[in-house]
Amino acid sequence: MAKVLVVDDEANIRDLVNLYLTSAGFDVEFAATGDEAVDKARSIAPDAIVLDVMLPGLPGDEVAKRVREFSSVPIVMLTARDAEMDKVALLEAGADDYVVKPFSPPELVARVRALLRRAGVSEGAVAGSIVARAVELGGLRVDPSTREVSVDSQPVTLTAREFDLLLAMAARPGVVFSREQLLDAAVGFSGFAEARGVDVHVRHLREKLGDDAAHPRFIETVRGVGYRVRRNAR
Repeated sequence: MAKVLVVDDEANIRDLVNLYLTSAGFDVEFAATGDEAVDKARSIAPDAIVLDVMLPGLPGDEVAKRVREFSSVPIVMLTARDAEMDKVALLEAGADDYVVKPFSPPELVARVRALLRRAGVSEGAVAGSIVARAVELGGLRVDPSTREVSVDSQPVTLTAREFDLLLAMAARPGVVFSREQLLDAAVGFSGFAEARGVDVHVRHLREKLGDDAAHPRFIETVRGVGYRVRRNAR
């Protein structure tokens, strides 16, 4: 069974999420504080994390940042805030998705399932087709079968969302993808389904690939349209 770490300081929320996740076939572990969450994320290596933003001590966004230092595990944030800047802040912290409180437990289960499918698939769905072989463009290598990425033979650790976005573009080098097309091809069902969320993911991708937006080696911005991976990447 897939293991989900649920982090919330409210026992009633933990019990409710536990009821629905276990009924859906997940193995559930718990943490009530931010520090405990970081320790458990490291020790039990969960397949997904459901993380409340408001926690005693270490807040949820800081927990996500610390977890991202050693893991690309999918993270769903629970938050009472729904403003655009709050959503962007959660993305910046390392979240893959979010659910606004009060939330629908079946919706939360659906979001966890969607993220796990994306993190665990052996072949990457790209714009309606299946890419099974590794894509190599200059020094960039993207392998959908292992979900591994390297630049000049050096491994690069990406989140599930970042990998899907990169694969979508790398599988069709030179093709310009609008933000909406990238959402459809790579992000799928998400509370972050908005153009600004794609921009944040692309910025993170560039940072991890050692790319420069002003003089791109791999990912180009096509002003007013979207993004593409260079056909002649070096």
